[in-house]
Amino acid sequence: MEIDDFDYHVPSELIAQFPVPERDTARLLVLHRDSGHIEHTLFSHIHQKFRAGDVLVVNDTKVRPARLFGRKESGGRVEVLLLNPVNTPPDSSPVRIWEALIRSSKKPQIGSRLEFGPDFQARVISGKGEGLWDVELECEKDLDEVLEQYGTTPLPPYIKRASRDHDPKDRETYQTIFARPVGSVAAPTAGLHFTERLIERLRQKGVAIVTITLHVGRGTFQPVRVRTIERHRMHSEYFEVAPEAAERVLQAHGSGNRVIAVGSTSVRTIETLKCRQGTLHGFTDLFIYPGFRFRVTDGMVTNFHLPRSTLLMLVAAFAGKDLILRSYQEAIAASYRFYSYGDAMLIL
Repeated sequence: MEIDDFDYHVPSELIAQFPVPERDTARLLVLHRDSGHIEHTLFSHIHQKFRAGDVLVVNDTKVRPARLFGRKESGGRVEVLLLNPVNTPPDSSPVRIWEALIRSSKKPQIGSRLEFGPDFQARVISGKGEGLWDVELECEKDLDEVLEQYGTTPLPPYIKRASRDHDPKDRETYQTIFARPVGSVAAPTAGLHFTERLIERLRQKGVAIVTITLHVGRGTFQPVRVRTIERHRMHSEYFEVAPEAAERVLQAHGSGNRVIAVGSTSVRTIETLKCRQGTLHGFTDLFIYPGFRFRVTDGMVTNFHLPRSTLLMLVAAFAGKDLILRSYQEAIAASYRFYSYGDAMLIL
């Protein structure tokens, strides 16, 4: 299957630069796989499409404010996005090694220092290609505390607004209401539409809410660089599922109740859970594209995804490529808002 099979054009004015004022007031396109029928409604009405006994699976990962702006020793500006730790130092050690993406006018020199604040610096250890580097972080305080002080929310590159780098509101709006354990470089954006009042409506209807954790990694920012998609390899991401959550999901599916996953991260986690016969934690590089046989997922809440992306391939695998692309064209014609801060789909 060719990468060109997953291409489409979305007008730039439909790429959402800000979230809607109230999370659940986003628009919702409901796609029925069996008939191909498409409905248009609001996300606040999504509970009407659920029934008692359904299980809604949400990802509770929290985005780390890991986007840093600083200076090189030469005085030039540098932007660093911390991705994941390479080592786990003793609690008493102020030195931590992280994999990071670095952007600057010139490549940093190995051994050079980057300064983000008087009590927070980094030294470049090695280059790994594709903009990736290992850096040694030096800070006396707890790293998460330091990142809260100096870091900013790592918004996707297609959000191109004047306040993109320093808007403090993104710390709240680019987190789901489920966010608990810190560990992601991007939000599981399908979950951004849920509110506490909407979750309460679902519970009152008899829907069980189950949380899993998958920490979104750098693969979110990496394009597919091969022409034949079967040759693409996903970056591994850490997942964790509590035993009672795994039991609830697998029992629901086995008993005929629907399992509806919120976002591609939840889909990949519960499908990994089934493929690995109940493995509750570890790393997954599961790549879902057309031809994949879904073993657990009966429905999906998702955003509208970038052309030629692995996320678009996943929803195409679930609903069929032609049906997904047709629904995307209908969404474009109806001026839906696309990508992370955009509108949503419910695929049943």
